[in-house]
Amino acid sequence: MTASQPQYLSLHALETFAAALPVRDENGQPKAIVYGGAERTAISAQARRRAERTHSRHRANQGEGPLASYSSGRRTREWALFTRDALVKNHDWDHDQALYAAKAALEGLGLKFGEKESTTHLTKVLFYAPEDSGDRIAEHLNTHADTFNMWLTQYTAAKTEAAAREEAKKNAKKNARKKPTTTDATADAPAEPAAKDGKEEDVKIPPLPKDLRTGILTAFAPRDAIDITVFGRFLAEVAELRTVDGAAQHSWAFTIAPAEHIDDFYAAADDAKLERRANALDFLDAADNAGAGMTGYQSLISGTFYRHAALDRYKLRVNLRASGMTEDEAETAAQAAEAEFIQAFVDAVPRAKANSTASTGTLPNLVLAHEGARPYFYAAAFQRHIDETSDGPAALAGAKRLLDHHRLITTKRTDATPGRLLTYDLDIQELIDQLSADGTLPAAEATTLEQLTA
Repeated sequence: MTASQPQYLSLHALETFAAALPVRDENGQPKAIVYGGAERTAISAQARRRAERTHSRHRANQGEGPLASYSSGRRTREWALFTRDALVKNHDWDHDQALYAAKAALEGLGLKFGEKESTTHLTKVLFYAPEDSGDRIAEHLNTHADTFNMWLTQYTAAKTEAAAREEAKKNAKKNARKKPTTTDATADAPAEPAAKDGKEEDVKIPPLPKDLRTGILTAFAPRDAIDITVFGRFLAEVAELRTVDGAAQHSWAFTIAPAEHIDDFYAAADDAKLERRANALDFLDAADNAGAGMTGYQSLISGTFYRHAALDRYKLRVNLRASGMTEDEAETAAQAAEAEFIQAFVDAVPRAKANSTASTGTLPNLVLAHEGARPYFYAAAFQRHIDETSDGPAALAGAKRLLDHHRLITTKRTDATPGRLLTYDLDIQELIDQLSADGTLPAAEATTLEQLTA
């Protein structure tokens, strides 16, 4: 970040979906908000952030894009399983021993595991860490096997003692239920303290030796997982694993015209029934094999959405330096992260109903990138919704309004730069060409995605 470069990058996009469902609520319905007195279809910021984060991770892992030489993060509850797999594959540990050791090490760090059969090997919270954290933990445990095994003996003893206490408590309850009714002579005797809601007492895990703990903490540190420094993470369970306050902000996307939802009735055919019906020798056989195999409803939406994201360049560099990079390394990584952030903002699409609606093939109608001393969110441009009966197609009318709004802001705010814009829409391209010819285009036109980067 140069001294003359503004702190914030602001990104704006108009994006049209037709008969799609990029994100849905717990009932399978489209998300919606009320804005400007009208209901608008909405796409949550969480859905956008995940789509962009995983899009960039996939590209990096494929050796593509500006972040190809950096690692990526993984948000999961399965770190014990990844550590187990690395111990077995890379260090020839026994499978069951490796799983027990991995869970013990993470419990020693402060993480807790699920209590159901389906979650007993999963941490109770999602944990966002570099993808290779399991490999690094396994390497550390194997290198310090003697120290770890001594601690593991203490851990096992603590677990055994806690299990014995719990068993004794259960037996005491059983015996109490078998005792005869209390006599008058003992009626006033003090009652025994009740169990704590019948819950198992917490096991007092012995503290991990300092070198072991430091090694595991280092494995979970962000290091060069650039996406963690961009999107941030929060983990209250382990004090030493500092919260990373992300450098990126995302808004909820919403339609610039009123919401348009349909409940689509569908019928799924049963191939075997249809084949029998086609080959039936009389009408009774044909009737027996009539009808769909399954029917139901799915909600679909159509509309042009406005969405926004911002990147704090200063915070990004602070996060990179805090992860252990030198100033020069942080600067190089920050420039790569910004280029990838723009790319993901343009290309990533939430994947719900992707196969049945092809929504992930969508490209934005218009993208605007500009800088400022603060982030700029242009939702106010669409508080008065687009009326397609009088304003014309929503995407084109929205582009006119967005560009007019940007012109107003850059006229009145000296810290907001004109920036760059890119379109993938024929009608909007004609608008841009006309404004450019008139000398009233409020930003420089970019012809490729890469040119959106400052």
